[in-house]
Amino acid sequence: MKRARISDRRRINGVAQISQEIFKAYDIRGLYGEQIDGDLAEQIGRAFVRVIADLESKPATSLRLGLGRDMRLTAPELAGRYAAGMVAEGAAVLDVGMVGTEMLYYVVGSRDLDGGLMCTASHNPKAYTGAKLVRRGAVALSGEAGIQEIRELIVAGLGSPPGGGTVESVDVGEEFRSAALTFIDPTVVRPLRVVVDGGNGMAGPMVGPILEGLGLDLVKAYFTPDGSFPGHEPNPMLPENREFIMAKVVESKADLGIAWDGDADRCFFIDEKGAFVDGDFLTAFMAESILAKQPQSTVLYDVRASRAVADTVAAAGGKALMNRVGHAFFKTRMREEGAVYGGEVSGHYYFRDFYCADSGTIPALLMLELLSEQGKTMSELIAPLRERYFISGEINSEVDDPDRRMAQIKARYSDARLTELDGLSVDYDDWHFNVRKSNTEPLLRLCLESLVSVEDMQRRRDEVLALIRD
Repeated sequence: MKRARISDRRRINGVAQISQEIFKAYDIRGLYGEQIDGDLAEQIGRAFVRVIADLESKPATSLRLGLGRDMRLTAPELAGRYAAGMVAEGAAVLDVGMVGTEMLYYVVGSRDLDGGLMCTASHNPKAYTGAKLVRRGAVALSGEAGIQEIRELIVAGLGSPPGGGTVESVDVGEEFRSAALTFIDPTVVRPLRVVVDGGNGMAGPMVGPILEGLGLDLVKAYFTPDGSFPGHEPNPMLPENREFIMAKVVESKADLGIAWDGDADRCFFIDEKGAFVDGDFLTAFMAESILAKQPQSTVLYDVRASRAVADTVAAAGGKALMNRVGHAFFKTRMREEGAVYGGEVSGHYYFRDFYCADSGTIPALLMLELLSEQGKTMSELIAPLRERYFISGEINSEVDDPDRRMAQIKARYSDARLTELDGLSVDYDDWHFNVRKSNTEPLLRLCLESLVSVEDMQRRRDEVLALIRD
């Protein structure tokens, strides 16, 4: 029996039927064919135009919107359908083609467009597709502002489109790379040996030409875009996906390893000994580097982070502010606070002078500049933090009743300093933790740190996990 297309079963009793779970906190993402197909992509494109028109208080026919796509095998088809939907609503679309996500952000910011849509499933396996959506200034839409409105418009029915839009193709590659290089002094970068793992995503064509121009000795791996992902999934946050680069750095006697996720808006670092460098510590180092160039500035960090971030920012004369997890929340608050930089432990790093957007290119350049200037190895640079701050990393636990577990934890640690900016943060003088509910799954996520010892961290970690899992 032939399987029904999504479009064949989209309306039951006159009401559109689409999967609620694809409309996530920070983007739209789901399985190609089962949850998102071309017909739904076109409707998303149409609804996106209407949401932006409402946000900008403009008629849809006056909107200028960016469009990009990654290397996924389904991306050409779906990007075409997103474009068709936007054009059907009367918008003028600037199509930048196959790019890293931050290049879509760049064209929205640099051209002062009303918004943009990136056809990508980021770091997800090859069966997935989706879209990241931004309004003017590359400010992300979120589940709280924009994404659910798109779903509601589709469910209600979009009616007949007015038509009248246009599509123009542009190449912003060289322009983007020139802009990225302004964040460092390229003349100070030494000819380091660097293993680069693009995960068969967009890092190769986006960042590769910049690194080659710096005179680095590059050891390239999976640097050609390929949506079938023949090497490994493009998600360096998972330990199994970074085993290759960790071994390759040691084998190549490299100074550094850099890995990117699929749409290349996040990068991750491996020291010369093959050890993964935690995002907390990288946030601290980049903050220090930026504050040396822009003194007394404000820096954002997320609720999960090591105290190394706030301590480093304070020592460098800056102001550190804790923030909710998620790029929509970082980009919005950076504008509100005038923050120069923001970092998340998950590898998202935001820069005021890059439209407050996250980038996988600028952090790579900043770390290469810092290592070159300091004349130290990465392990030497990071040793003082590893010797003082003992972090658990994020630990996920599936639970039957997340709210009840959160209440129990709050009661157990009522003598601590408690904040609920994002989940529950519990602070004592020499240790602290944050526990948050997943937006989409029955999970609690724990990040814990001790300032005493690794053994103390492990003991505290196990104590909190027992409350979560018991």
